[in-house]
Amino acid sequence: MITAAQMRAARALLGIDQRQLAELSGVSLPTIQRMEGSDGNVRGVIDTLTKVVEAFDRAGIELIGDGAPSQGQGRGVRLKQPRAGI
Repeated sequence: MITAAQMRAARALLGIDQRQLAELSGVSLPTIQRMEGSDGNVRGVIDTLTKVVEAFDRAGIELIGDGAPSQGQGRGVRLKQPRAGI
């Protein structure tokens, strides 16, 4: 559904910190920290993940899955393929 790297990148695009994301999503700060500290896909309660994704959506962030087309019209950044060692 969402990766830790997507969460960090989305926050960077918005210029917000973890505390602000917690407030926007209604999720606790320790939960946001745990989610962003995970490897790969974020695991957790589906309701919590949904709150975070919806908060990003309300803020204007489109999260794009692997191989999925973008629905937005604005500029964006997409990771083509992670490079080893980076």
